Amino acid sequence: MIKKEALETLVGEWLAKGDYFLVDIQMCDDDRIVIEIDHADGVWIEDCAELSRFLQEKLGDELGDYELEVGSAGLGQPFKVAQQYVNHVGDEVEVIAADGKKIVGVLKQVDGNQFTVTTQEKQVPEGKKRPVKVDVDKTFSMDEVKSTKYVLNFK
Repeated sequence: MIKKEALETLVGEWLAKGDYFLVDIQMCDDDRIVIEIDHADGVWIEDCAELSRFLQEKLGDELGDYELEVGSAGLGQPFKVAQQYVNHVGDEVEVIAADGKKIVGVLKQVDGNQFTVTTQEKQVPEGKKRPVKVDVDKTFSMDEVKSTKYVLNFK
């Protein structure tokens, strides 16, 4: 039986050769192993195939009872690790806050477990009657939001 920790070590060995990082390893009940990797410039199918071959070489017969799936973290999927936040600084993201409120804005910065999103809100300036849109920074903790994901724009 393959242990998740052993897989993490082997995947880490392969990832050390480049700027790739591990997003997730899932040991599924139906004898599937699902590994997600990412890279600041994206992941190509050749990268996934290379990691799969590497694991097959290292694990040999141990892998025989399992179905191995190696893929990239999907663009429209919620972020799972801090490096995904770092890679998307400057991009538009959608945050579902702990209270369920949806905030869309530009990911401004990441500092440890905290990240800041700049969004636009209507506010009435003092002495004025009409509201205007102003940039507002909102800071969140990665482990307190329900989800954060990159917003695909086709404009």
